[in-house]
Amino acid sequence: MKILTVVGARPQFIKAAAVSAPLRRLAHEVIVHTGQHYDRAMSDQFFEELDLPAPDHHLGVGSGPHGGQTGRMLAGIESVMLSERPDRVLVYGDTNSTLAGALAAAKLDVPIVHVEAGLRSFNRSMPEEINRVVADHLSAVLCCPGPRAVANLEAEGITRGVHVTGDVMRDLLERALPSLDDAALARLGLTPRGYSILTLHRANNTDDAVRLSRIVGALADASEPIVFPVHPRTAHALAALGAGATGSIRMVEPVGYREMLALQRHARLVITDSGGVQKEAYWLGVPCVTVRDETEWTETVDAGWNRLVGSDPASIRDALADRPLPADRPDLYGDGRAADRIAALVACA
Repeated sequence: MKILTVVGARPQFIKAAAVSAPLRRLAHEVIVHTGQHYDRAMSDQFFEELDLPAPDHHLGVGSGPHGGQTGRMLAGIESVMLSERPDRVLVYGDTNSTLAGALAAAKLDVPIVHVEAGLRSFNRSMPEEINRVVADHLSAVLCCPGPRAVANLEAEGITRGVHVTGDVMRDLLERALPSLDDAALARLGLTPRGYSILTLHRANNTDDAVRLSRIVGALADASEPIVFPVHPRTAHALAALGAGATGSIRMVEPVGYREMLALQRHARLVITDSGGVQKEAYWLGVPCVTVRDETEWTETVDAGWNRLVGSDPASIRDALADRPLPADRPDLYGDGRAADRIAALVACA
């Protein structure tokens, strides 16, 4: 059986790294890299660090407006599918690469497997929400991280091919934890629990100059260093604003997967608009502040480990303050064996 895996962005490289090895024991995997994330710090580094096999096809699409980028991906993936003739197409998450892979497969009547299915922010102004909804409605096999995702699908009339598998990012995190080192803390002059770490890349934040200015302005007032590995999109947006490393914010180059985990593990607080980072903070037992108005990972909010603050400066400043941690941290999103379950579903569906 031949499986075509479509990836293109940093979070997908991480998820595919968990699934690829067990999948290759059961099927022949062909990897297509759309090139959505294309510089070394956001792409090649992750393939090397996570031992993800090199892409069989690299489309080199690059950045651009959503429609143009997705259209170029769609044409490229369709061409690869016509030559490779896969039995299944595997897509991850909610990026434009996810959408293009699902659309190309649907047009050619190839069954789609969607990993991280059923998530909903219920905000259709987010490109990611459109991508995940469309991918779910086109998919034959839907791999959900937890029961709430299943309920979201059921509310939309999707009940066939739905499976609770757990979250593959937890698999990879548990695999990586024993080998983490803290060299990044020494390199950056940080002490454990004496800093916060920030990631910021969602289009809703970076493409809105007023919103971005409010977030960065509020964080600059923090009483401790905020280490900020800067996503290329965010770097361009900040440059356009004439903003940079002001106040407590310390901008650094993007970091690798294990270095990011180490920085999160020792932080006092994680500040992010990333879905993956929200989960990692939760599993690591570090409180999270999410600079969005909603999240797909609502269970982390319900458990009291994640606070939604939007872009309101007063809410952001209040969330930066020390407060008692919740007494409990429920076990969320699986048991660290999601990749094996997904590989079996992909190969046998």
